[in-house]
Amino acid sequence: MNRPTQQVYENYTPHDFAVWETLFNRQMPLLKDTASNEYLEAHKTIKFSPNRIPDFREVNTIVGNLTGWNLHVVPCISPQKDFFQLLSQKKFTATCWLRTMEQLDYLEEPDMFHDVFGHVPLLTNTSYCDFFKGISTIALEHIENPLAVELLGKIYWFTIEFGLIREHGKKKIYGAGIMSSFGEVKHCLGDKVTHVDFDVEKIFSTNYRNDQMQNLYYVIDSYEQLYNSLDEINTGLRKRIKASKPIGI
Repeated sequence: MNRPTQQVYENYTPHDFAVWETLFNRQMPLLKDTASNEYLEAHKTIKFSPNRIPDFREVNTIVGNLTGWNLHVVPCISPQKDFFQLLSQKKFTATCWLRTMEQLDYLEEPDMFHDVFGHVPLLTNTSYCDFFKGISTIALEHIENPLAVELLGKIYWFTIEFGLIREHGKKKIYGAGIMSSFGEVKHCLGDKVTHVDFDVEKIFSTNYRNDQMQNLYYVIDSYEQLYNSLDEINTGLRKRIKASKPIGI
């Protein structure tokens, strides 16, 4: 299926608006008491609502004025090098098409609801954005090394996509993969999963699956902690790359 490479707002159909409204109204009551306060406040700042699909031009103006970031429309998941190059330029890749009513609970590829509803609110947070950009800088330096890409993928997965944060003594959600998933919101804070303090080395050693809900979540204490971990990520990455090379190389 051909996916749009730019957002033409007039092309959205009544079905698209109904899908956005359904997903939004289903998700927000769950997130009211489970999502990071920073994320919830950003919804108000960006003026997200159930009645209107976000207009990327308006979102770019608001987010751009706050952190300098913008949305860059892509038809589907970008190649890793392109993705990180755009991140290094403060451009977040986002699709502008929406799933159908028949796909509300599961979609193999990320659509606009995941990309925009899940990711965009925290692009208003400076520390989160600086971490995002820092990861891209490290990734571009090692983009031809499969081990480095794999390890950075784990960091991305357990933070940006499926991370939790402590706020006022309670675990809250900040990962976009959870924010946009009806089932995972309920699942991630339950007593059948494991919560572990954020630890770069442990994340490097943790595998994950992208075809099922997670059974382990890493918890940060602040968004500043993410940004401050960049040196440790870079150092740990270099050590593992060096250790993986045969002696004499």
